[in-house]
Amino acid sequence: MNKADLVKQWFDIASDDLRSAAFLFDNLYPKPIEIICYHCQQAVEKALKGYLIDHDIEPPYIHDLNKLLLQCEEYDTSFIVLQELCRKLTDFATATRYPSPIDILETDAVYALEKAEDAYGFCAELVPSLQHRQESDQKTE
Repeated sequence: MNKADLVKQWFDIASDDLRSAAFLFDNLYPKPIEIICYHCQQAVEKALKGYLIDHDIEPPYIHDLNKLLLQCEEYDTSFIVLQELCRKLTDFATATRYPSPIDILETDAVYALEKAEDAYGFCAELVPSLQHRQESDQKTE
């Protein structure tokens, strides 16, 4: 598999996580806030890893968005705009998947959804192979 295809797969998985989070938020009651926030964290993680792969970096097998962000910032300092989001979402990677209670509110899920979508778009804009694919797809439609 070539690099562009691999990067696209990472971003596709990130997109699936975002769509899943939005679906759960819009369609279930009570809202599964922990799972929604988890999917948002996962979407950002996959987008950051996709960006790293695009820059020929094998992403570490971690869920810490702060550490992934630091690696991305080595190539583009504009990633600093994601610092607050990464700090807030990192805890949702594992803390929400175990029976240890953490306080997450619906407002946290709203924030996570909105900002994770922004982060996905931000990362995707910085990956030329994704932009090229989108242009090619639009020409064939």
